[in-house]
Amino acid sequence: MAPVFLFFLLLPYLSSCASAHGAHASKGPKLTLDYYARSCPRFHDIIRNVIVDKQLTSSTTAAATLRLFFHDCMVDGCDASVLITSNAFNQAERDSDLNLSLPGDGFDVVIRAKTALELECPGIVSCSDILAVATRDLVSMVGGPFYNVSLGRKDGLTSKAATVRSHLAEPTFPLDKIISMFNSKGFNIEEMVALSGAHTIGFSHCKEFSGRLFNYSKSNPTDPTIHPKYAEGLKKLCANYTKDPTMSAFNDVMTPNKFDNMYYLNLQRGLGLLASDQAMASDKRTRPIVDHFAANQTAFFDVFAKAMEKASEFQVKTGNEGEVRRRCDAFNSIKT
Repeated sequence: MAPVFLFFLLLPYLSSCASAHGAHASKGPKLTLDYYARSCPRFHDIIRNVIVDKQLTSSTTAAATLRLFFHDCMVDGCDASVLITSNAFNQAERDSDLNLSLPGDGFDVVIRAKTALELECPGIVSCSDILAVATRDLVSMVGGPFYNVSLGRKDGLTSKAATVRSHLAEPTFPLDKIISMFNSKGFNIEEMVALSGAHTIGFSHCKEFSGRLFNYSKSNPTDPTIHPKYAEGLKKLCANYTKDPTMSAFNDVMTPNKFDNMYYLNLQRGLGLLASDQAMASDKRTRPIVDHFAANQTAFFDVFAKAMEKASEFQVKTGNEGEVRRRCDAFNSIKT
């Protein structure tokens, strides 16, 4: 998962008093686990086949899809609005500067699943349901927890690049601001720390953490919270990042392709890549949670799974609040 998170990076969500079906959830029909049982009975099998093939071909797919999921749900709810392509009438979310680095593998796996599902049961399955389930299945496939994903979301009818920035936490934000963003969306500090653990897979571009390596302050050219040898390696890796903006580093230097609790162990050792991540290892509000998750992977998985269930139902559209798109990158009718 790359730079801007939850993060991604990594990640604001529900309003402070909302539950999965609370005040900020959809007023339409509730989501159900068996939504496609009759209308598309092979729904889960088809998605599973697609994501297995894709992940085996491209090992970054799980992280890319997880990051895409967060960047979708953070902006006006989980409605696949981030998948929309801009046209002459509208600059869509995916063309916001904060979304330009979203890896293509996430978009590709959703499109592949949509194509397969349209052949099996045309006009039935929403792109937002595909993204939610594909994310869960991919997280599980690379070692993470399995959690329930209720279904019945409709795809959103708007996608505006201008709305993105106010909803996404950035790795340079102070921890106070990130905690406040999470809290305003209904997530407590423990859930925020758990969701940030999505950075146990994926990567970030050098520009997202270069400020920690070069000219950090007048007294310290390098962020003193970074392990010295780790900082040295990152400086070599990112030496030419201004000329080559694609240069990147794994968020988890130890087990970058496995969903585990190594992310928290790394933070304890000064091996956190992003400033916002490393800050959690020293702040008195978050450090005990980081230490707990570092010592107990099961505890991390439990909180992460529940937080993901909660996140996946944030401001979903149901009934006539949205549509089932014929293709995931375009509304069924032109929006101006």
